[in-house]
This record gives sequence, C-alpha cells and structure tokens, in this order.
Amino acid sequence: MRLPFIFVCATGGFSGNEAGKALFYAFVEDEPIEMPISSELDLHTFRPKEVKQLLPDYFEACLEKGIFQVRVIHGKGTGALRELVHAQLKKLPMVESFELGDQTSGSWGATRVRLKSPSPPGEE
Repeated sequence: MRLPFIFVCATGGFSGNEAGKALFYAFVEDEPIEMPISSELDLHTFRPKEVKQLLPDYFEACLEKGIFQVRVIHGKGTGALRELVHAQLKKLPMVESFELGDQTSGSWGATRVRLKSPSPPGEE
C-alpha cells in the first residue's frame, strides 16, 4: 500500500537550487506531481477523497517553512468541496481560524486559513 501524499523537505546535503527546498509530492492516478510549498493550495487537481489527508500534510509542510496563512482554493461550484474543506479545517489542531475569501482573494471560491504558530520549546 502506498500513501497518496509524501512530503519531502530538503534541509541539508543539497547544493545550488536544491538547497533548503521544500516540496510536496502528490500522487494523482499513481503519477507524482511536484508541488512547491507556498501560501496557496489549489484543490482543483485533487479528488475530494484526497482532501482529508492532503490538508493536514500540506499545512504541516507550511508550518515547517514558516508559512502561517494559506489560501485554499476549492472553487465555487456546488459548494460540496468547500463544505468538505471547512469540515476538515474544524478538526485540525494546527488551524487557528479560517474564513471565506474576500473579493480580492477568491470570494466564496477560496478559504483563507490561519495556522497556529508552533509553541517555543518547553512551552508545550
């Protein structure tokens, strides 16, 4: 059995363009797709059943890179994917808050997510 998502963070042992590069690999129909970790996650290329695992994995990768605000693009459509995303966001301990995008950030086709800053060592 192969997991659908693999996060790879290159933090050392690489040189040139590979140094410090964090990538997210998502397997769509068994073909890996390299996704750079950024403050935007577009769900249009993923199946709804993949979102449950994708969101926490991607958010963990964002936290490791110091990204605390992420825009999740789910599209407007029927609202089913938006509802699925919001249901998952409510369950994730790393999510501080979320809200639908405004007119400049995708309106109801995107959700802005605020991730919790990690606690300094010893304050957990």
